[in-house]
Amino acid sequence: MSNWDYSGNGVYFLTIVTQKRVCNLGNINNKKMFLSDFGKIIENEFLKSFEIRNELFLDEFIIMPNHLHTIVVLNKPEIDIGSHDSHEPQKFIRLPKSISSFMAGFKSAVNTKIDDYIDDYHLDMAKYNRDNHFFQPNYHDYIIRNNTEFKHIKNYIINNPINWENDKFNVENVQ
Repeated sequence: MSNWDYSGNGVYFLTIVTQKRVCNLGNINNKKMFLSDFGKIIENEFLKSFEIRNELFLDEFIIMPNHLHTIVVLNKPEIDIGSHDSHEPQKFIRLPKSISSFMAGFKSAVNTKIDDYIDDYHLDMAKYNRDNHFFQPNYHDYIIRNNTEFKHIKNYIINNPINWENDKFNVENVQ
């Protein structure tokens, strides 16, 4: 959202999609998600992200075959406003303890851990780096504004495996 401070406190609905929507995180069987080894790495690194960040709280998440949905709460104490005061034109910077820095750190950790897995198991596949991302470079974010939206989105996340057949991320549905 333009003019929104993504380093400010809020409740965020985030979606991260694998590069080219490759379904390498697991599969849906009987409307339940079963994680692949890559999916287990994603889950481990995602959960670890909240252990190392005091300002972030995980409310809900689901790993799907080629994407991850989550509700994340950013709640940090007031910061020194003077540190952001400047008369120079504003340019994009990734602020510490922001949603963008969280996403960048998570994606970087995933690339490293999956590359280690590729090496450990001598897989014949390209490794992930700055030029070959595991996830798409961007992510979708939505600021949850009220309890009605929160309940709707949480229900959407919980029921995502049940609705996989009709999911817009399901590449088998792409015509």
